Amino acid sequence: MELTELATVTSKGQVTIPAVIRDLLKLEKGSNILFKITENGVFLSPCEVRERPAYSAREWKKIERLVAEKGKSYPDAGSAKKHIDSL
Repeated sequence: MELTELATVTSKGQVTIPAVIRDLLKLEKGSNILFKITENGVFLSPCEVRERPAYSAREWKKIERLVAEKGKSYPDAGSAKKHIDSL
């Protein structure tokens, strides 16, 4: 399928995606779009953005253990890293 539509860039760099293309891509208000520049032009694709936790459950357990050891000191950074790796 080949479809050609024309849109104009506003002074703020915004473009209105033509209704025909929005319908084909099932784009709605708030939809996320990926732009990728290739040798053949610009690739535009709908995409889903998901929030990813800052730390995994395993990392949180390490953090909780470290917090429980508040005040513990190490002679050098290597010793501290070794302890963290052992958690």
